[in-house]
Amino acid sequence: MKEVNRTYRLIISGGGTGGHIYPAIAIAQAWEEKHPGSDILFVGAEGKMEMQKVPEAGFRIVGLPIAGLQRSLSLKNLSFPIKLLKSLYKAKEIVSAFAPDIVVGVGGYASGPLLFAAQQRGIPTLLQEQNSYAGLTNKLLAKKANAICVAYPGMEKFFPKDRLHYTGNPVRQDILDVADKKEKGLEHFGLNPSLPTLLILGGSLGARTINRAVEASMQRFEAEGYQVLWQTGRYYHQEMKKAVQDSGLQAIYPHEFIREMDLAYAVADIVVSRAGALSVSELSLVGKPVIFIPSPNVADDHQTKNAQTYVSQDAAWLLRDEDAVEALPALVAKLMADAAMQLTLGENIRKLAKKESAKEITNILESLIK
Repeated sequence: MKEVNRTYRLIISGGGTGGHIYPAIAIAQAWEEKHPGSDILFVGAEGKMEMQKVPEAGFRIVGLPIAGLQRSLSLKNLSFPIKLLKSLYKAKEIVSAFAPDIVVGVGGYASGPLLFAAQQRGIPTLLQEQNSYAGLTNKLLAKKANAICVAYPGMEKFFPKDRLHYTGNPVRQDILDVADKKEKGLEHFGLNPSLPTLLILGGSLGARTINRAVEASMQRFEAEGYQVLWQTGRYYHQEMKKAVQDSGLQAIYPHEFIREMDLAYAVADIVVSRAGALSVSELSLVGKPVIFIPSPNVADDHQTKNAQTYVSQDAAWLLRDEDAVEALPALVAKLMADAAMQLTLGENIRKLAKKESAKEITNILESLIK
C-alpha cells in the first residue's frame, strides 16, 4: 500500500547574516518540495535582515527581541539580560502555540532561545553549522540536539561525533546550474562578451578593504583589459559609484547588491570574495577560480579558517585583508594570465561541493520525526 504523504509543522530559527538566512530558506524549500502543504514558521531577531529576506522568499517569520553582546565595552550590553529573558519567554510561547514536529537552528541570535525552548519541551532539534569553526550558539545547543549538520569535515572537535552529519551548506536552487547562463548574464549586466570578467563580492553591506582595493586597482584592471562586475554593498555604493564616474572608466560596473547571483557567477572568469560560509559553498558549486579575502572582523576569525580549508586542497587562493589594497592587482593579473591555474582551481573547488545538501538535511529531519 502506497504511503500517504503527510504534512508537518516545522520551525526554522536563526539569521543575522545571509550566511545563516539563505541556507535556512534552502532547507525550507527542500522540505516544502517533498512535503507540500507543511506549515513552516521562521523565527528571527527583530531588526535583522531575516525579517525582510524570509518574507521575500514566501515564508512567515516572527521576531524575538534578542540581540548579541557587544565585544567592546558598550552601554548596549546593559540591555542584553532583559532582551534575553524576553526572548526566552516569547520563544516558549511560540513553541507552545505552534507545536512543531521538529525545530531547526541555523545559528545567529534567535536560534538560542528558540531551540532552548524546544529542547525543554522534548521536541527534536537539528542544528546546521555553516562554518569550519563552530559558532557559540550552536556549540551550546549541541549538547541536547538530536543531529548536527556540518559543512566541513573534522567538526567532531566542536560537536558530539555520534550526532554529526557531513551534509555541506544548502544553497539556492538557481546556483546549482550556471553553465548555460553566460550569454544571458552578459546581456543582463551590459557586459562586453570579448573581455574577461572579474567578479568582486563583499557581502550585502559591503567590505571596506575589498572596496578600497578595487578602487585603488580599477585603473589597472581596465588598462589590462578586464571588466569588473562589482558588488559594493549598501554602505559603500554611492562613494564607489562616484569614484568610478569621476575616473571616466568604462569597464567597471559597481552595483549596490546583485540579486541575480546565478548570472553573476555565470559571467565570471575569476571571483574575488569574502570567505563567509554561504559564499564558499556557492563558489564550490559553480566551480570558478577564486581569490578569498577573509574578513578579520568575525568571531574566531572563522572566515580565514573557511578559506584555508580550500587553499590546503589547491582549490582557492588566499589574500589577507591587511595586504589586499597593495597586492590585489598583481594577484589578479597573475591568475588572469594563467589559464591552467584557473582550470585547476575551478576543478578542485568543484570537487569539494556538496550538491544535495538541502535534500540530505530533509532526510535527516524525517528520520528524527519518525
